[in-house]
Amino acid sequence: MKSLEKKVALITGGSKGIGYGIAQELLKMGIHVAITSRTLEGAQKAALALEKGAQNQVKVIGLKADVCDYKQQQEAVKTTEETLGNIDIVIANAGLGIFGNIEDITIEAWNQVIDTNLTGVFYTLKSTLGSLKKTKGYYITISSLAGTNFFAGGTAYNASKFGVTGFTQAAMLDLRSHGIKVSTIMPGSVSTYFNGNEPSQKDAWKIQQEDIGELVVDLLKMNPRTLPSKIEVRPSTPPTK
Repeated sequence: MKSLEKKVALITGGSKGIGYGIAQELLKMGIHVAITSRTLEGAQKAALALEKGAQNQVKVIGLKADVCDYKQQQEAVKTTEETLGNIDIVIANAGLGIFGNIEDITIEAWNQVIDTNLTGVFYTLKSTLGSLKKTKGYYITISSLAGTNFFAGGTAYNASKFGVTGFTQAAMLDLRSHGIKVSTIMPGSVSTYFNGNEPSQKDAWKIQQEDIGELVVDLLKMNPRTLPSKIEVRPSTPPTK
């Protein structure tokens, strides 16, 4: 994208963590941002904080939308378009992790992880595709290194993130003819609230949420002829065992 100023971005799961960090960096570029959360209170509280912290004239809106609910996703897209304009950038970030041995993980937990992490990514693209075709925009999913590296206790999470990685790469091939760019970012350990973590100094060695935001900006600024379709990113100096 030659100029990012006044572009419009929609970020799912943008009220905290990686989504919030991406929103902060996009706002620095003069991009208007809509963030979604499963609760309206959480989305609006985060949107207010983001707008207060912005250094330029940008708009931020917070919307309630559970990515597992396609109708809610459609409503969020409609409100974003009516309030901010056609969507240029979509960040499919919302996700959760439930871990456990295959013998112990419940049907409910499996469905919750797959519905949120994988089906939610599909719903996010389907609901924004009309806007992205108009703007020849950019669709970015937040997968994980767990989308290529499996581990014990990760059956549901690994399945969801392997799925996100494959889905995004196939969608990239489907949408190139429309001028839509598609990439997936696969972070390793990130300092967020994921899985009940409380970010603190103990997480200083990890990737920080704003680091992922900077990576998104780098992708958006790249020459349109070039597409980094799959990016693995990990802490440069993890603690020694």
